[in-house]
Amino acid sequence: MGTLAKEDIIVKRLTRPVSDKMNPVRPGTRSNSGGSAVQNIVLCSLPDKEYNLLRPHLEPVDLPQYRILEEPGEKIEFTYFLDEGLASLVALSRDGRSVEVGIIGKEGMVGMSLIAGLRQGTFRTIMQMAGSGVRVRAQVFQDVLLSAPVLRAELSRFALMHGMQVAQIAACNRLHEVEQRLARWLLMCQDRFDSQSLPLTHEFLAQMLGTGRPSVSLAAGALENAGLIQNLRGTVKILNRKNLEEAACECYAVIQHFNGNLGLK
Repeated sequence: MGTLAKEDIIVKRLTRPVSDKMNPVRPGTRSNSGGSAVQNIVLCSLPDKEYNLLRPHLEPVDLPQYRILEEPGEKIEFTYFLDEGLASLVALSRDGRSVEVGIIGKEGMVGMSLIAGLRQGTFRTIMQMAGSGVRVRAQVFQDVLLSAPVLRAELSRFALMHGMQVAQIAACNRLHEVEQRLARWLLMCQDRFDSQSLPLTHEFLAQMLGTGRPSVSLAAGALENAGLIQNLRGTVKILNRKNLEEAACECYAVIQHFNGNLGLK
């Protein structure tokens, strides 16, 4: 068997559909150290033995909108597993500009550098939509990881899928118009937030898309005029998801495939 064939097998194992995974428990049937239900897909995928290693260290945490979880170059104190809400990975430039390069919801974890034995953040990670979850101290997480092969495998799969998402978003930001990118971005948010109404301002949308607020307002207005969304004060409501998918660029279909491999619908 050649080297290429071996690599193909590894990728197929890492990207296997959720249905092929080892009998994940139903979200909400496990609890954290405070007794609250756990919804995070990675945590629900673990066998009891590995989950019980983590459970005493799963500290419940509320995550308000715009809370910064990680800064580039700074020491990572905690890893976060979201149950609700949405976090954005944002690349920053020296002149203060920013652009979103990835998002994380209940399908993954914040603090992926820890898997590689690193303790510094790569991007700013900010709560885009308020939520809740659990956090684990970085050193404790790395210690548990040594005795948790399924957790390592699940997070490796997430890292691969998320890396593909980051690459696709980078291409999208370079190649497609603001209106298409906005449609794609709203769909990605709804995949993780599970609501028609998304608490987002045009100013924040502009920061995430790496463009000016006037451009976002024009794009949002065009989508509203087409009957796809409704722009409310501090909120964007999705009215017609099917047609919004048609208005998005092809990047959304690619990213949606990644979502399926991570347990998102």
